[in-house]
Amino acid sequence: MRPDARDPDGSLLEVFRRLSSGPRGLSEVRAAEGLVRFGENVVPEARDPSWPRRFARSLRDPFTAVLLCLGLVSAAVSAWGTASVILLLVVVSCVLRASGEHRADRSTAALRRLVATTVTVQRRADEDAPPVTREIPVEELVPGDVVRLGPGDLVPADVRLLRSTGLTVHQAALTGESAPVEKSADGDPGDGGVLHDPRLCFQGSSVAAGSATAVVTATGGDTRFAAAHRRTGKPPATSFERSVQGVSWILIRFALLTPPLVLMANAALRGRGLETLPFAVAVAVGLTPEMLPVLVTTCLARGAALLARTHGVIVRRLPALHDIGAMDVLCVDKTGTLTQDRPVVHRALDAEGHDDPEVLRWAAAAAWWSLQLADLPAPDALDEALLAAADEDALMAYDGVTALPFDPARRLATVIVRTPGRLGTRTLITKGAAEAVLPRCALSDEERSRLRELAQEQAAAGLRVLAVATAERPAGTRAVERGLTFRGLVTLRDDLAPTAAEALARLAARGVGVKVLTGDHPGTAVRACRDLGLPVAGVLTADRLDTLTDPELTALARDTTVFARCTPEHKTRITRALQAGGHTVGVLGDGVNDLPALRTADVGIAPRDAAGVTRESADLVLAGKDLTAIDHAVAAGRHAGGNIASYLRITLSSNLGNVIAMLSAGLLLPFLPMLPAQVLVQNLCFDAAQLAFAHDRPAPSALRRPSVLDPRALLRFIVGFGALNAVADLATFGVLAFALRGPGDDEALFHSGWFTENLLTQAVVMVLLSPGSLGRGGPRPGPVTWSAAALAAVGLLLPASPPGAALGLSPLPGVYYGLLAAVLALYAVGLLAARARHEHRGTGARSAG
Repeated sequence: MRPDARDPDGSLLEVFRRLSSGPRGLSEVRAAEGLVRFGENVVPEARDPSWPRRFARSLRDPFTAVLLCLGLVSAAVSAWGTASVILLLVVVSCVLRASGEHRADRSTAALRRLVATTVTVQRRADEDAPPVTREIPVEELVPGDVVRLGPGDLVPADVRLLRSTGLTVHQAALTGESAPVEKSADGDPGDGGVLHDPRLCFQGSSVAAGSATAVVTATGGDTRFAAAHRRTGKPPATSFERSVQGVSWILIRFALLTPPLVLMANAALRGRGLETLPFAVAVAVGLTPEMLPVLVTTCLARGAALLARTHGVIVRRLPALHDIGAMDVLCVDKTGTLTQDRPVVHRALDAEGHDDPEVLRWAAAAAWWSLQLADLPAPDALDEALLAAADEDALMAYDGVTALPFDPARRLATVIVRTPGRLGTRTLITKGAAEAVLPRCALSDEERSRLRELAQEQAAAGLRVLAVATAERPAGTRAVERGLTFRGLVTLRDDLAPTAAEALARLAARGVGVKVLTGDHPGTAVRACRDLGLPVAGVLTADRLDTLTDPELTALARDTTVFARCTPEHKTRITRALQAGGHTVGVLGDGVNDLPALRTADVGIAPRDAAGVTRESADLVLAGKDLTAIDHAVAAGRHAGGNIASYLRITLSSNLGNVIAMLSAGLLLPFLPMLPAQVLVQNLCFDAAQLAFAHDRPAPSALRRPSVLDPRALLRFIVGFGALNAVADLATFGVLAFALRGPGDDEALFHSGWFTENLLTQAVVMVLLSPGSLGRGGPRPGPVTWSAAALAAVGLLLPASPPGAALGLSPLPGVYYGLLAAVLALYAVGLLAARARHEHRGTGARSAG
């Protein structure tokens, strides 16, 4: 059984016995045996699937599966040309998808970094030799090794402290706490859980201050760091995947029902048998857009490539680009996203709560001489903020004598300086937490209570508070921190991220609500939100959240902006609650504590400098933790999603109209309205033309709202506009009957007339319903308009050409074109009226929502 750091109980002696080690560390022989037994100290990483595996996995895509089934049906009825074309499209789609994902993973592989590179370890040449301290690669660390930690060191494994001096540790990657946490070898484990046990430090954290000696209790895959990112099962389907599945099942049902319906209707009404089977299969193929997998992959791949090239955003999973376009709620942490995890001075207040720059001067002098006299490697964040705000000349007026640096146990720091102009007199300056400084001041109980309330008011407003006090002492006396004169308070706020306010405003304009999920105090988070102009609709803390049922949390989460004191479990539960409320949720995180929420979200986002396992689990990897990059990703996702939705709406409505008209005409005519080869060529021409949607310009309104692919709304659209298309096709039936003086007189002319009309009506649909077509996307024709013109040219020229004759088409009389123009004009008017009504209803529905 492997040693387990998750068992903090027991004395150090018991820990050493369990690890077969001691205070002097392991011998080289035992260390080598441990390396064989436990393996290298590396976090297990999920291996990227090979390119062939990606290709095979692409075949399970619902769109590709529909196309593959139709290809197999075509092969079954010996329609080898159709089967070859469809299967070729399947291969092209799978190649594009597998190549895009493979390229994205290769880019992300360059971002991987080790948790640590080397570690200071205490080893012995043999059992009787004295221990020698040396550096070894972190991968060679084994349970039982004794390591030394200092400021700035990354904790290389899970450890139990043996000795410590003023140790504080950043463990936000595990718990979400932005402030350093105090650790002590003789601390009380309490009841705060293993992660809050002061005797334990964990891989993924780093030393903020102090030093320690510790024994390694777990390495590699046995650490808390590794356990936090280990997958527990298949992640739930995302928004795009759920939408694709819904649309695919609609296509599958129609495709499977069409051939038997055509066969039964023709057998019952026209006495036709299996000779209509190729026509029935061609109609079913015509109902399904063959280019759909190619266009979906192309749209997403183009958007992903543009993001990587212009904004440094790597899309690791192509469907995630659509998901972020559909996102309407973004969950972020406060630290590093809204703020820079760097405090700045807000105000300096005297004992009455009035502004007093003298208080800042005293506090900055204490910070300066602490840094100079205590031999600190660098000022801490609060001292750095004080020095940045103070006048440098004022600091030089003092001459430091001695300093007692900040002690986490006492929660204050003290310096002694020479009093300017008073020989033999020293001034003692103390700064620290108000709870630690006020009891050392010469104050009445009433005054001390009032000042404590003043400090609490500032803290409740989301500010960090430092109390400052001074005292004059004769030279040579001890630095006694008693009977001090209270000078005032210095309040500090988190420095705001420079682009956060603008990015929040832009996300709000796109209909994306931002929720703040943080481990910090609620007042601090609320303060940051208000400073950035983010309206705070509600605040929910972890203790209140724990009392709510899932339905109650779902109802409350919708109107809550700040979730404070959150653990990883809370973040995951909040994400699920938002999804249960009908939202498409994105989560931005950089620590191991964010992993469960990232995997639960519809789209997980991580910055490049996030923990390696977090980057591996994210769908999108940002160049930096910047909300502006997310805004660009949202725009790219909506661009791609809008083009995909336009393609589906226009293609399926036009195809449905053609199928309805084709089936109706097939029952009215004594011959087939079109030959199977003509149906397939017409359908392939239309699908090839609609590849232009991958390069279309979406309407500006499409970028202002989530691009949700709703199967029910899509079905309503294609039924309504498909019926209108069928009316136009059947009107052409009457035109042909009049122009040809009886539709039965010439089958070739009827086939040619309907072939031309179908391509022309589909070109009209592309121009009038496409967001980027002429008159809607800009003053110049877009790619869809040019593609529609090419499609119309094919419809007009092919019947009179040699290839048309090979398909069984023939030239049409001139009178037909005049009548067809009238039908198309009426169809265009009806199409514009239906589009205006549809857009008005859509706007009204969004306003009501």
